[in-house]
Amino acid sequence: MKVTVLSENTSTKGLSTEHGLSLYIETNRHKILFDFGSSDLFYKNAEKLGIDLGLVDIAFLSHGHYDHGGGLEKFLEINKIAYVYMNELAFEPHYNGRNQYIGLDPTLDGHPRYIKVRGDAVIDDELSFVSIKDLKKPIDTHGQKVKRGRAMEKEKYEHEMYLLIHEGFKDYLISGCAHKGIINLVYALRFSAFVGGLHTMGYDEVCDEEILLDTAKALKNACADFYTCHCTGKEHFLFLKKEVGEKIRSISCGDTIRIE
Repeated sequence: MKVTVLSENTSTKGLSTEHGLSLYIETNRHKILFDFGSSDLFYKNAEKLGIDLGLVDIAFLSHGHYDHGGGLEKFLEINKIAYVYMNELAFEPHYNGRNQYIGLDPTLDGHPRYIKVRGDAVIDDELSFVSIKDLKKPIDTHGQKVKRGRAMEKEKYEHEMYLLIHEGFKDYLISGCAHKGIINLVYALRFSAFVGGLHTMGYDEVCDEEILLDTAKALKNACADFYTCHCTGKEHFLFLKKEVGEKIRSISCGDTIRIE
């Protein structure tokens, strides 16, 4: 499996950056776009890298936040073949702890190439789009909420999904933010490599040291490598790197990793 970072908070290749995430993934059978960043930057960076997103045959939206679905409109414009998988609740109105809207553009809802899933979905013998429900650890919502009717409810991230890629005898987990907690993901799912954000970065980039130590312990005990980015945060990555060592690496805009 080959993963190229098209949109992310940082860059080591001179590409433009944004607060967001978009990954281009090539497997034995598919060309995949996982998340769409905050804007059309994923497309501009793909062009610079010589990647033709018109050839993507399947796409996934991890959850209903703007920094992962902001480029949806651009993708549907430049790609005419791929269906976009997402949770059925992705277009609910989501708000951060400051009551600022952080959801998707509601005018983009209802596109005929959306496939909205309820629960897990097996796409084929290589791809599964999954969620987790039984949580070993409570999750930190950073005060985020979802609006249902007139009520503002505490966010439970029911709209968050993860992509499991099966190649040979190995499973690889692709995640947007891991809002439900990387510790919970490690306990709930089996995988030999993880790619995505760990959501250890809050609004002020402060994360309780006890949480980081618990996270480091879970990563060390997992039989997996972790390629992290986006909402992990630089300082938190360095903390985890010190604790976990070579099992965790950071990835940035323009980086390509091969996982076997």
